[in-house]
Amino acid sequence: MFLASTKTWYLERLVFFIAGVFSLVGVILGTYVSSWWYLLNLLVGINLVVFSTIGFCPMAILLNKLGVEARVKD
Repeated sequence: MFLASTKTWYLERLVFFIAGVFSLVGVILGTYVSSWWYLLNLLVGINLVVFSTIGFCPMAILLNKLGVEARVKD
């Protein structure tokens, strides 16, 4: 079993946290407000796939510009 370090809030961890929050908000709003909010989950999923395959993530770029450091640097 792999356990990620929880000592600091590094860039990759924050990206997954924010994606999880957006996904939960999409489900809640989709259930109680309008089914169109489920598209937010689709966008989060697409962004996670793009981030994991080619490394491009607008949220990671924004967080990096705000000063959040990546855990592993190439």
